[in-house]
Amino acid sequence: MKPLSGAEEARRPASDIRVFASSCTLHGLGHVFGPGRLTPRRGLWAVAVLLSLAAFLYQVAERVRYYGEFHHETALDEVESHQLTFPAVTLCNINPLRRSRLTPNDLHWAGPALLGLEPTEHAAFLSALGRPPAPPGFMPSPTFDTARLYARAGHALEDMLLDCRYRGQPCGPENFTATLTRMGQCYTFNSGADGAEPLTTPKGGMGNGLEVMLDVQQDEYLPVWKDMEETLYEAGIRVQIHSQEEPPVIDQLGFGAAPGYQTFVSCQEQQLSFLPPPWGDCSSSSLDPDFEPEPSGPLDPPSPSPGPTPPYTLMGCRLACETRYVVRKCGCRMMHMPGSSPVCSPQQYKDCANPALDAMLRKDTCTCSNPCASTRYAKELSMVRMPSRSATRYLARKYNRSEAYILENVLVLDVFFEALNYETVEQKKAYEVPELLGDIGGQMGLFIGASLLTILEILDYLCEFQEGLGSHRNQMPHLSLGPRPPTPPCAVTRTLSASHRTCYLVTRL
Repeated sequence: MKPLSGAEEARRPASDIRVFASSCTLHGLGHVFGPGRLTPRRGLWAVAVLLSLAAFLYQVAERVRYYGEFHHETALDEVESHQLTFPAVTLCNINPLRRSRLTPNDLHWAGPALLGLEPTEHAAFLSALGRPPAPPGFMPSPTFDTARLYARAGHALEDMLLDCRYRGQPCGPENFTATLTRMGQCYTFNSGADGAEPLTTPKGGMGNGLEVMLDVQQDEYLPVWKDMEETLYEAGIRVQIHSQEEPPVIDQLGFGAAPGYQTFVSCQEQQLSFLPPPWGDCSSSSLDPDFEPEPSGPLDPPSPSPGPTPPYTLMGCRLACETRYVVRKCGCRMMHMPGSSPVCSPQQYKDCANPALDAMLRKDTCTCSNPCASTRYAKELSMVRMPSRSATRYLARKYNRSEAYILENVLVLDVFFEALNYETVEQKKAYEVPELLGDIGGQMGLFIGASLLTILEILDYLCEFQEGLGSHRNQMPHLSLGPRPPTPPCAVTRTLSASHRTCYLVTRL
């Protein structure tokens, strides 16, 4: 094939691959489609360009695959603060019911289920409580409310709270909110309930938090009648430190404080932040713990609620999941569970609710996602004996009790921040779109020496090539089977090129 001269090369339309290769910024293309015949040098350049293009496409595929896996990384940081929100502190007496508040009607309804009593043992149990037996002709009430039993017969904070101070200022029962848990009637300090503003502290260390002196009232503890699974052998209070948004699950997450000791609890706030799908598995949907007639599965996480509900928390989700499970199994809910289902009777507690919930907790079958944002508190506990001998005599005179009673029943709980800083644990996207584009651009420049403008050049060439094909089709002669009209010996035809806009004189002999 005879090589084209320089003038002929100049007259080539812009849609020609050689014209495009000579001006394209894609490295190596001009050496592959240069003027002249095929040579070994041009073949080596073609192999190099194809290998570089293949390596580039492989790297791009790897980067896109890595981006599609949605990796995340966790960043841990410590932040100084001038002021911290004080946590909610929930207190429960380990003894759920006071012996002096139980009545024959309570024993009739709750004795067999909650205390393991047979009907024939009621009189002996009342005698052990120091209460008179049921009067002749006793008739139990037609209905019984378990929640009211624990609210009425549980330990009253007014009787337990001997002294209370927050940051050195006096506090009292009015600063606590009564709440029902699986342990019975409990009390939460700084709960933020009913729109109350949570308390804050500008300092860390002892004396800048909550300090309470409590009387556990062991003389009100129920006698150990039988060796049952729910039989309590210890004395003291159970404590849980949690955020205002999180419901107390004190039977599982609480720690104990014993009488005769002062317990110091040093806290550090931790703020957790998780990513939603597909990078993580966090959720922020509000929950509806009420029973659904046709659920998709017995242990599915609760569905979002259409109405206003508390913020999503992990413990709140688990509590709603447990509520749904118990309601489906038993047709009622336990007194500490949210929702509008009726509260279980004592017999339903014994026969269905307690066994169902215990079996569910052993299997740990509730599937709840982490909240996208939550606050938890790391704790360090220490304790000292209290009161001293001299303090025992003083407290006995102050509260009109014997010294033995003070030693067996009084405890002090001191909750404070270790320092005014908090930890942040934050999940972050490990690979985002800007990083993906940056990697693709870097690989593109490394392997084929191209950029975004090179892609535009290729697209522009394809458009011109398409226009050239269209013009070529329009210039093809019209085929007809009829007689051909006469043609003048010479005609001038204008051909417009998209690049050069040059007119050519075409002569047909």
